Amino acid sequence: MPQNNAATQATPAPEHSAQTSPAGDASTTRRAAVVINPMKSSGEDFKTAFYDLCESEGWAEPLWLETTAADTGLGQAREALEAGVDVVIAAGGDGTVRCVAEVLAGTGTPMGLVPMGTGNLLARNIGVDITDPVAASRDVLAGSDIKVDVVKARLDHGGDEQLFLVMAGLGYDAAIMANTVDELKDRVGWLAYVEAGIRHLPGKPVRARISVDGQQPVRRRIRSVMVGNCGKITGGIEVFPDAKIDDGILDVLILAPQGRLGWFSVLAGMFGRKNNKNKAVEYFVGKTAEISLEQEQEFQLDGDHIGKAKHLSVAVEHEALTIRMTKAAQA
Repeated sequence: MPQNNAATQATPAPEHSAQTSPAGDASTTRRAAVVINPMKSSGEDFKTAFYDLCESEGWAEPLWLETTAADTGLGQAREALEAGVDVVIAAGGDGTVRCVAEVLAGTGTPMGLVPMGTGNLLARNIGVDITDPVAASRDVLAGSDIKVDVVKARLDHGGDEQLFLVMAGLGYDAAIMANTVDELKDRVGWLAYVEAGIRHLPGKPVRARISVDGQQPVRRRIRSVMVGNCGKITGGIEVFPDAKIDDGILDVLILAPQGRLGWFSVLAGMFGRKNNKNKAVEYFVGKTAEISLEQEQEFQLDGDHIGKAKHLSVAVEHEALTIRMTKAAQA
């Protein structure tokens, strides 16, 4: 997780006059903040379009905050929150979204999404437009609020918690995120993850102990354990078909392929869940989970590789985050 003490970078606003409400009362003018990853954006074209959109929709000049290598969104989101804006828009990839959500969770200030990454996992799960940043921005400014769950994760019994919105993973899935070729991702998008997944199919299982809601732990030799708050991952694959982002429940998935044909059993278990005898794939549900591994494994949050860990504890916070989006997107 990036450090929070780096100064944020606010860029000057284009020459636009602030808009007031229909009654002419400037004190009631709505204002948005944009926390944007400049490495993901299309540059000044989007910035100009967003300022024009705010003006045409009767919003004041936005607060424009660019992330940096030292501060990838936490400091900027705090600055936006302190400024008292009406909505904080996370414009970038899943890492930017996660940082903004971590600051806004529990505050009541809504977050908007303008997807600019490769995965855009949260946006895909809740139906936000991932093809057009300006259209996604318009959906935020014209939208209404929904409440979603967030999940707090703690690694290796550390003191700091990290938030995720879609899923966390230890093992095989995190190794894919850690070893995806960036140049290939730039060329073919999410298919780069498929290539990394094929490369990492061989591998040794690790002994794991998994406990859900404090119950008696199950012990398995696993290749991956995933904890989901939403159902879909990159490529539209639905890993957790029953997961809902506002139900206050976590879904836990254990992948334990055995033998040369073990991954075929995994595929059969994931896409044919009526077969409860398939021990290569197991699902559990609850509000908390604790995972202990015999050996360190790669770890990811919402598609971002974080490092390695042997222990993970997670807990869901029901409807802790407000998201502003259009009714069309919600449908």
